[in-house]
Amino acid sequence: MSTAVLELTDVTFRRDGNQIIDGISLTVRAGEHWALLGPNGAGKSTLLGFCGALTHPTGGTVRVLGEQLGRVELQKLRRSIGHVNPRHPLRSPLTAHEVALTGLTGTVDTPMRWSPRPSEAAAATEALDAVGMADKAERRWSTLSQGERGRTLIARALITAPRLLLLDEPTTGLDVAAREQLLHTIDALDRTLPDLASVLVTHHLEELPTTTTHALLIADGRTVAAGPAGETITTASISATFDHPVRVGREGGRWSARSPVHQPVG
Repeated sequence: MSTAVLELTDVTFRRDGNQIIDGISLTVRAGEHWALLGPNGAGKSTLLGFCGALTHPTGGTVRVLGEQLGRVELQKLRRSIGHVNPRHPLRSPLTAHEVALTGLTGTVDTPMRWSPRPSEAAAATEALDAVGMADKAERRWSTLSQGERGRTLIARALITAPRLLLLDEPTTGLDVAAREQLLHTIDALDRTLPDLASVLVTHHLEELPTTTTHALLIADGRTVAAGPAGETITTASISATFDHPVRVGREGGRWSARSPVHQPVG
């Protein structure tokens, strides 16, 4: 059995007296690709904060890359975690290459008086090439499409050779073509980085890559179902998670969700 990269054990989280997460457990192993599914307000972002060593639970334990939160220096740990957030708050006119380099510094902008070493510049070029952005490396952030920005952010996350990749609704704001290109990029990581573990947050089944191996479904801060994707992403479990009748389909390794067709009365 492969190494556990991420372990959440009976985690809880309360804010202002409200129970946000209630006893969720999750183990992600090297090479596994998990989908974290649930409606808005289910607690997905809070869980992802635990996975990224950004926040601590109120109760339970979190171990990331073998280190327990509360007993490890967080900045060092975070350098081994890649985080892709499509709402990246960049305002400076950086190039795609410069944005990728900020993955090394863990900053949104290029730090003052910091210059990359030749090996670091080469690593940024290699990361951009891996996501199909090598020919746009010198394009300014403001001129990139949303899909190109998404792929650049994946390169930024990969530049530190992380063991864990977190994708927070990575296809937000993309049109169909850009979404498919980004999902193809994510699928390709399974071949180029076979030991990389990932957790992808979404509430749309159509946004799941074909390489998704497992899924955790949550609602109201509790686990509805967890396990291998084919056994977990089902009509019954998705309907329960979203509290609405949904018919789940799968074709060519991709999922879809539709409300059942109602026959007209009379």
